Amino acid sequence: MAQNYKQDDEILGKAYDAKLMKRLLKFVRPYKKYMVYAILLNIVVAVLGPVRPYLTKIAVDHSIANRDYSGLLLVTILLLASLVLQAVIQYFLTYYTQYLGQKTILDIRTKLFSHIQKLAASFFDKTPIGRIVTRVTNDIESLNELFSSGIIMIFSDIFIIIWILVFMFFMDLNLSLVTLSVIPVLMYGTFLFRKKVRDAFRDVRFHLARLNSYMQEHVTGISVVQIFNKEEDEKKSFAEINKDHKIANVNSIFYYAVFYPAVELISAIAIGLIIWYGGGEVIQSTLTLGTLFAFLQYTEMFFRPIRDLSEKYNIMQTAMASSERIFKLLDNNTFIPEAANPVKLPKIKGKIEFRNVCFAYSQDNYVLKNINFLIIPGETVAIVGATGAGKTSIINILTRFYDINRGQILLDDVDIRELTKNDLRRFISVVLQDVFLFSGTIKSNIGMNHPDISDNQIIEAAKLVGADKFIEQLPGKYDEDVKERGATLSVGQKQLISFARALAFNPQILILDEATSSVDTETELIIREAIQKLLVGRTAIVIAHRLSTIQNSDKIIVMHKGEIKEIGTHQELLALKGIYFKLYQLQYKDQEIAIS
Repeated sequence: MAQNYKQDDEILGKAYDAKLMKRLLKFVRPYKKYMVYAILLNIVVAVLGPVRPYLTKIAVDHSIANRDYSGLLLVTILLLASLVLQAVIQYFLTYYTQYLGQKTILDIRTKLFSHIQKLAASFFDKTPIGRIVTRVTNDIESLNELFSSGIIMIFSDIFIIIWILVFMFFMDLNLSLVTLSVIPVLMYGTFLFRKKVRDAFRDVRFHLARLNSYMQEHVTGISVVQIFNKEEDEKKSFAEINKDHKIANVNSIFYYAVFYPAVELISAIAIGLIIWYGGGEVIQSTLTLGTLFAFLQYTEMFFRPIRDLSEKYNIMQTAMASSERIFKLLDNNTFIPEAANPVKLPKIKGKIEFRNVCFAYSQDNYVLKNINFLIIPGETVAIVGATGAGKTSIINILTRFYDINRGQILLDDVDIRELTKNDLRRFISVVLQDVFLFSGTIKSNIGMNHPDISDNQIIEAAKLVGADKFIEQLPGKYDEDVKERGATLSVGQKQLISFARALAFNPQILILDEATSSVDTETELIIREAIQKLLVGRTAIVIAHRLSTIQNSDKIIVMHKGEIKEIGTHQELLALKGIYFKLYQLQYKDQEIAIS
């Protein structure tokens, strides 16, 4: 996977890819009028620059040479007017290009985020989070440069070069050819520059991806780093990655540091040739002094857009590479498929049946084998077994985070694959051991900003599970800020909020996956009392390691290595003296040792 990650982030591709550009332009289409405005303004602003040297020629050859003060004043006014007009047009040009860029990347980023949310859990099992974040941030920002200062401004540079050549050839053909005699050298230098910068940018992209991935992983696991006193070791590792990133950037800067002075040198040579050849023509009176002045200005103006085009080339290449990565993600079809003609269930009773269910996360390495059981409406069923027995996998396939390989899972006698995922999950609430809270408020974390869940329902849910006792003591109560991942709340408080969240959605089916394993005894007692109220009239599946928490379940399913080995009540399973009996003995023995 790491190798694939490296290859994916090394993509640079061509500076222009027609297929990718065609797909990108679909996002521009709603705002095409702004692109048209920008291109038209580019044509106008491109001609205003080359007009000024021509006006200088007129001023020197006609007004100054003939001591025509009124004519000189008129030319001066025209020069000033062209500058003002150019500034006004430049303002609107910048506005339109930036507006186009921002609106386009807004749409692309929204579409990409929406697409990511629809991808199946199996995609996230294989894809680093830092990589996904890079797609939505860095890569899309590269497209912003393409639309706001890349593709549109390329037109500007090209139009400026065309207009300069038109004015130059109109004024003097021979001097134009002398000026352009350095172009072959410039083209060869530009070719080398592009090749070297392409390689340098590949290195920068790869080391930036490493930097992002390392940061994401180690900030997420900062508590583990700190508890094992690994700060210095991780600092050294980060310093090495950061150093590689710096070296890659310095290398890319080096080529710019060589290329731009080289262009200046070639420009200076061109000016020298103009002075040498044009000055001789002026001395021989075959060329006017005004034309020589104009050509000196044109030469300086001519090489500026050429330098800019080299920069635009890099923007285009980076944007093409970014768009390739973005579309690769958008084209990823790791989805849980929806039914072609889904069955509508306005309400359910809560009957769940597994029929010969087999499931594997990858290939034929089955983690669940021939699973068969029936849960009748309103029944509380516990699932127990050693770590890796397949307990959580049953929850994953029941909620359709993954699809089964063989068999059927029925909800009220309807195959869950015939329901939409939204409808299926509308009937189910899950409380996990590792509670995830979002940045926001207590209220938003319980109600998830759902429009159909009122503040009163949120408060009632919190009261029922006993969460109101600590919430009412907070300064902001239900509007108290929740930091990222609920960092300022205890494990027990976060768990109570997750229970309130599950209850607020009023599910017909409640799943508790090790929901009390991380809380203290006092909180567990509060939660147990809340669970008893919560389970009334609902079908419930409880996964637990503590057998003391499930003894009153209507049915207990004992799993071992992906298979169901025993089913029965607590007393029935003890009487069998099988796997459950051994698990019970081990936990009871541990409790005896702890007491002694």
